[in-house]
Amino acid sequence: MQVPLYQAKAEFFRMLGHPVRIRVLELLQHGPVPVRDLLADIEIEPSSLSQQLAVLRRSGIVVSTREGSTVLYALAGGDVAELLAAARRILTELLVGRNELLAALQQAPSSPPPATTTSSSHR
Repeated sequence: MQVPLYQAKAEFFRMLGHPVRIRVLELLQHGPVPVRDLLADIEIEPSSLSQQLAVLRRSGIVVSTREGSTVLYALAGGDVAELLAAARRILTELLVGRNELLAALQQAPSSPPPATTTSSSHR
């Protein structure tokens, strides 16, 4: 049975849905990076980084190579960098919209709170 395209896309975005994985992808945009440099930049436990790298490797979005005792990670293709750039543009637009709304709310004159009506109780 073939997986519908929308389901495959949802699984792809779920795979991206972890801050460490996003940070790793950002760091790999400029070329291969040794694991020790990823650890220094991300500042998490080696075992946690290893788990996140395994997820990215299994998905095929990153590849690893060994040079002596050094393991290097790299993006499997350039489209990932384009996706991250598009996400940055979308997020920037969303945040600008929110900042504009916040500024408008801060500049708007404060209106009095709505009058509350009290019902009289009969005893």
